[in-house]
Amino acid sequence: MSQDYIANLLGDWSIQLTTGSIIFRIALSVFLAAIVGCERSGKRHSAGLRTFMIISLASTVAAVIQTAGGFNDLWITAAVIIGSAMVSGHSVFFSSKGHIKGLTTLAGLWSCSIIGLAIGMGMYTTAIAAYAALLCCLSIFPMFEKYLKDKSNHFEVHLELKNKNDLNYFTTTIRRLGMRIDDIELNPAYLNSGLSVYTVSFTISSSELKKYKKHSEIIDALSTLEYISFIEEIGQ
Repeated sequence: MSQDYIANLLGDWSIQLTTGSIIFRIALSVFLAAIVGCERSGKRHSAGLRTFMIISLASTVAAVIQTAGGFNDLWITAAVIIGSAMVSGHSVFFSSKGHIKGLTTLAGLWSCSIIGLAIGMGMYTTAIAAYAALLCCLSIFPMFEKYLKDKSNHFEVHLELKNKNDLNYFTTTIRRLGMRIDDIELNPAYLNSGLSVYTVSFTISSSELKKYKKHSEIIDALSTLEYISFIEEIGQ
């Protein structure tokens, strides 16, 4: 008798390593990974449907091989996790605006590989619960995360000025609004574009702004300044 609840409901065929159970594990792994992959593809992330399916498939097959071979050590499992981390690492990059892209996708692929291992070892309940939790983290919690970020007194923007001499006007305006500039970094990617592009970190020090204004409202107000070509919050 297996300790896995779903395996016990399905019967002995799902517990034993037979052709039927192997096909079931692979199908379940690919199906669950496809759900997560659809969520990523729908948001136009670098790793989408097929990448998640392939990572999960490979992990499940590796776990089946390890179980069928009776290997007691974890070298196959370790190889899968390291391999998925290497593949995931290629989904992380810096955009032209200095944003780090792909960290969530990297974590999702890595998690997907581990959950695929669980399916391959017949741990169906653990795997399904983990996939549900992963999907919630990717599709539901971003709204809560955005709410927390918008309530924070600290935020960072990508700023494009029409002229480098306008930076002094910008810093003066920021201080008058009741905000402190923590850091200003020139973006070298735009050196020959005719624009002066910066990454600017703020701290809201005004009690009025803290109480009544969201980051998006502050940025909308700043975007109306004639010397600002473009401004947006980083990480939104």
